[in-house]
Amino acid sequence: MGDGATLAIVVVNYGSSALLERNLVPTGRALPDAAVYVVDNRSTAHEAGAIEELAAREGWVALLQTENRGFGVGVNTGVEAARADGRTRFLLINPDASIGADDVGRLLAAVDTDAAVVAAPIVEDGAGRIWSAGHVLDLADGATHGRAWAQRNPHAAVRRWLTGAALMINASAWDAVGGFDEDYFLYWEDVDFSLRVEDAGGRLLLVEDARAVHDEGGTQGIGDPHVAAKSPLYYYYNVRNRMLLAHKLLGPDTVRRWDAGSVRAAKEVLLRGGRRQLLRPRRPVGAVWRGWRDGRRIARGTRRAEG
Repeated sequence: MGDGATLAIVVVNYGSSALLERNLVPTGRALPDAAVYVVDNRSTAHEAGAIEELAAREGWVALLQTENRGFGVGVNTGVEAARADGRTRFLLINPDASIGADDVGRLLAAVDTDAAVVAAPIVEDGAGRIWSAGHVLDLADGATHGRAWAQRNPHAAVRRWLTGAALMINASAWDAVGGFDEDYFLYWEDVDFSLRVEDAGGRLLLVEDARAVHDEGGTQGIGDPHVAAKSPLYYYYNVRNRMLLAHKLLGPDTVRRWDAGSVRAAKEVLLRGGRRQLLRPRRPVGAVWRGWRDGRRIARGTRRAEG
């Protein structure tokens, strides 16, 4: 098992202090040698105060930001603070995710090497169903799928990626790619990070005897447990950032191919929130449209740069 004294737990918070109380406090207390860094992406003064009080009580490091600059900036801020304190293993965990000490130990053991390694557990939802067992990016159309789809389509051209909801990264992997790309703001940073780690010669490991639990609706929904609709930010950035990743990492041919299927891809993102939301479609459809529009602008920029 890896050395817990090398471990930093990094959480990016946005209005989720109640979730940290429920999920992060037990993990932090079960891992007394670990250092916990909570990056608060500013939502309200009350929330910042709650994080400050919680961190003081639990012995965490609170990194209170003056504005919300996005998830990637938050992750980088937390990891760099941990690096300055001598930590070399970094567990990224969402506020709405929980993980036990034994499972953290298995992830630590997986990255306890000088080679660049990123490891993730099997992630279950609150009902015990598998939410993530590793993912693939379909290079044909930019769709993301779970492991079961990849097993049914063994000849598809895909790239593997691991979810940032619960992710263990060693210092070699972090240094190999320079952290998270801050241009995404929200969503797809973990896909981008995974691809860049592999491109730099690092390894992505799924640790199947480690488990985490992710209550996805805690931070991605609209606040009503009876409605599946996602937030406008979820829709916008999931649609827009698909094209941003193609532009940054996969080249003009992929950009053209994904752009051709952009309407279908946008519709798929919208329908993740269910059909009931379409009774009041203005907010979700508007967010999807803006993401599609800005994704197409990225595609046009790629074509202009190509000449």
